[in-house]
Amino acid sequence: MKIEILYPEVCCLFGDKANMRYFKLCLPDEEFIETPIKENPRFLTEDVDMVYIGSCSESNQEKILSRLKGYEERINTLIDKGVVFLTTGNAFEIFGKYIENTDGTKIDALNIFSFNSVRTIPKRNNSLFVGEYENIDIVGYTSRFSHTYNIEKNDEFISVKKGFGASIESKNEGVKRNNFFGTYLLGPFLIQNPLFTKELMKKLGVENPELPFEADIMKAYEVRLVELNKDIVFD
Repeated sequence: MKIEILYPEVCCLFGDKANMRYFKLCLPDEEFIETPIKENPRFLTEDVDMVYIGSCSESNQEKILSRLKGYEERINTLIDKGVVFLTTGNAFEIFGKYIENTDGTKIDALNIFSFNSVRTIPKRNNSLFVGEYENIDIVGYTSRFSHTYNIEKNDEFISVKKGFGASIESKNEGVKRNNFFGTYLLGPFLIQNPLFTKELMKKLGVENPELPFEADIMKAYEVRLVELNKDIVFD
């Protein structure tokens, strides 16, 4: 199995690097490739089973777009073949139609999906989150300078129970197509959501996935789920 971590030196905000650090523990015998931003993605010329991209700054988001422009056909082919993509934070925005700046100018994105994203700089949008994906409770938080709109129904990922979705008004968080998963949820998403992590491992062909520190991680997940589901009362 070959897993490519794309541009880890710039896609490393909000503790997102912990996702692949943990995944390496989940799959200790598999090959992990870290591709720096000055190099072309290995998925262009090699078969890979998974691609991961984490959160980045808005300026680096544009650098990543400049690196991936022209490879849209290859990316679509990989998605259609069932290659797993996991993109966290604002990384999934690069796969939409465009990203709109606060002055109304637009940055053309990869146009893999039909959605568009709108930056809200300097207003940061923070939210604790509880949602559901295929009967799995998803927990986490978002902290971002943008919202995403016009996600097609078939591309919706997590139904919102609490917190912000793709936009403040949306009842959906993130995007999904085949085995492509994109979410605004930050930090060690795979550690915070062990049941989803097991599903991801199954999609990679692991029949009976086992997680490192599973008892502790499940206990933390259950506590977090209870806490986030509580009603907040302000005196």
